[in-house]
Amino acid sequence: MATATHHRAGRLTTLAYIFLLLSQNIAALLLLPLIITSAILTLLWIGLPFVILTGTLLRTLANSQRRTLHQLHPKNPLPSAYRPIPPTGITRRGATIITDPATWKDLLWLISGPANITLISLPLIPLLHGTYQLLFSLGLTTHPLYGTYTPGPIHQLLTLAPATLLLTLGYLLLPPTTNLYLRFNRLLLAPSEKARLTARVAHLATSRANTIDTQAAEIRRIERDLHDGAQARLVALGMNLGMAEHIVEQDPTTARTMLAEARETTRHALTELRDLVRGIHPPVLVERGLHGAVHALALTHHLPITVTINLPGRPADPVESAAYFAIAELLTNTAKHAHATHAWVHINHGHNRLVITVTDNGTGQATPTPGSGLAGIHRRLDAFDGTMNITSPPGGPTIVTLEIPCALSSPKTLPSSETD
Repeated sequence: MATATHHRAGRLTTLAYIFLLLSQNIAALLLLPLIITSAILTLLWIGLPFVILTGTLLRTLANSQRRTLHQLHPKNPLPSAYRPIPPTGITRRGATIITDPATWKDLLWLISGPANITLISLPLIPLLHGTYQLLFSLGLTTHPLYGTYTPGPIHQLLTLAPATLLLTLGYLLLPPTTNLYLRFNRLLLAPSEKARLTARVAHLATSRANTIDTQAAEIRRIERDLHDGAQARLVALGMNLGMAEHIVEQDPTTARTMLAEARETTRHALTELRDLVRGIHPPVLVERGLHGAVHALALTHHLPITVTINLPGRPADPVESAAYFAIAELLTNTAKHAHATHAWVHINHGHNRLVITVTDNGTGQATPTPGSGLAGIHRRLDAFDGTMNITSPPGGPTIVTLEIPCALSSPKTLPSSETD
């Protein structure tokens, strides 16, 4: 289960990421000649298509580096802040890439490839050479001079000593060189404050437009449900009461029948109105908060669901509503598409963020296609500057993590618990 607490990667995990960083820097060096060539060709205009291609590749590679650095230090994410590339027009697209300050910062990172590789190599070389010496001393590998030579006890001891020293040196160099690499590359790849603010404004404008569209669609849905449901029943109710009023003296039996039908119509209309209100904001969410609402949802769901919640207070009402409906949509998708036999919901709060993890043991391969429920959840969270991360390999499991920035208000009255 995901939590809101982030930890640095361990040494073995860091070592794995170091190899990934090395491969990314090697790819950057291979891309550098292509970028230089495309820059020269732009003097003849024919290089603009190559600028678009190499600029896109550079953004992809730099973003890959940012994600790896974020994995090494999850507490400090490293966002990108590129100007959006226009969908059409070679000149406009090329000019956008060339004039984007983020592109020039990426180029600076690209040119720093040799320095990065040297920095990464400081712990890697003694670790790799020490591992080779250790394997040779144990007779598990060949030597370029001695071939399949099996060393004797004295030779093993003489080889084992420098191997141990090299491994120790590499082990000790790994944390400081990794920290230095992180600081240096964060300086190169972090967006400027102006670019960050520009990207923030663009994101808020997009999320605001999506929120307005979503609210308009929700209003249309409510109007349609009222028109086709409760309103139609109330119109029928009025007609029945009017007819009963006219015939009550001439045919009291028929009038009583019509009044009974009117009473039944009233009951159905009230049920539809309650369902409609529950779809807007469930009463249990108002009364018991997210804690009680999610537990109630799990108890009424036909799929076995384990719920664990640890909230020392309540989020704001809009955040609670967004979180509840996101969880409900995810569980609905699990039941419909994942062929799962069990699901888990975990909710906690930390670092001023509400963290929700929904996991199932289904078939996996969940993707937020346009118009899908997952895309709707993403739009809903965008209004709160929230994020959604999906891990869903073929064969499962599917793990969806939602994070919503928010503060908690009054202390909760319900203790942390677990529901199966």
